[in-house]
Amino acid sequence: MGNDKIALVSLDLGRAPPRQSTQAIRAKVKEAAGIEHLFLCASHTHHGPVLELNDWPDAQHSYVHDLEQKLADVIIEADKTLRPSKIGFASVEVPFNRNRHSKLADKPVDREFLVMRVEDMDGKPIAHAVNFGAHPTMREARDLRFSADYPGALAAVVEKEMSVPCLFLQGAAGDLSPNPGSDAGPDQFGQRLGQHALEMAKTIRCEAAVKHQLLTSEDDFRFKSRIDLANPAIKAGYVHAFFQGIVDFYDREYQEGVRPHLTTALLDGKIGMVGVSGEFFCGHSLSLKKRARLQHLLFLGCCNDYHQYFPTIEAASEGGYGADATVSAAEVGAGELMMNRALINLYKMRGKLTDLRPKE
Repeated sequence: MGNDKIALVSLDLGRAPPRQSTQAIRAKVKEAAGIEHLFLCASHTHHGPVLELNDWPDAQHSYVHDLEQKLADVIIEADKTLRPSKIGFASVEVPFNRNRHSKLADKPVDREFLVMRVEDMDGKPIAHAVNFGAHPTMREARDLRFSADYPGALAAVVEKEMSVPCLFLQGAAGDLSPNPGSDAGPDQFGQRLGQHALEMAKTIRCEAAVKHQLLTSEDDFRFKSRIDLANPAIKAGYVHAFFQGIVDFYDREYQEGVRPHLTTALLDGKIGMVGVSGEFFCGHSLSLKKRARLQHLLFLGCCNDYHQYFPTIEAASEGGYGADATVSAAEVGAGELMMNRALINLYKMRGKLTDLRPKE
């Protein structure tokens, strides 16, 4: 460990590519570029294509299969342009999101708006990234056109001003919605966030790495499913609410339990990145950021596959959409177990936790 490479990819999609697609992308970039660790981060726009089905628009011209190759190609191309760089961060709390789930007076909200800037050794920008949690659901549902929603408008503002890519990295938005105020539409709201990101980016002072150390960990889990799709009545209800193809996919996917993935990375001993394959409630990110005791921690939701909602135990006790079994398939407490593993990983990477037993 210490010389790992990661690929950080932002996607204007509803979710990250599913298990088989992610595995295919991993295999391609490992062979071509030696990159074994990915953060494929979907914005979670609700106006994107369904990735669980590989026969759209038809079996001979699969969007999903084309996506696998395109993502592998862009990662491999980026690897060819690697060069020495500096990195910097700015983080503030903002009023731009709200808890859409809890009825409690002290409902949690992760208000962190984090901007990352990467520049070359001469101070010229290479890229920016924004980590923020809020559902991209501002485009009207009856509008069936594909749309990047507010994250697309945010990135466009930064890219126009800076002339380099801007990645939107969705946070723990399971229970968070935008709080746009007078900027009611996705374009207006995204542009406001983009201007905010620009103002922050201009204050960042990037520094070269001291340790030049990147540590990574990949963890798979298996949880009992709260959804019994083997029950014809329950399955019929899901088909009525969604559609046959997507229900059949999850019927197959969850036969062996709900199997989410966790990717953890630590840069230079002080910058953490935690990617989770689902929509985590913000209580998870708030707790992890506090417990990890890092300079910055990027919480990346809808990353590397997708396994629906992961409410906190407290949120599950309240019930409601995202917290009950309707779209939260993993057993209650699954999110906490994954966060504990991420926390252990981060402390082990810093040498603060050691095992006395030899590895088997």
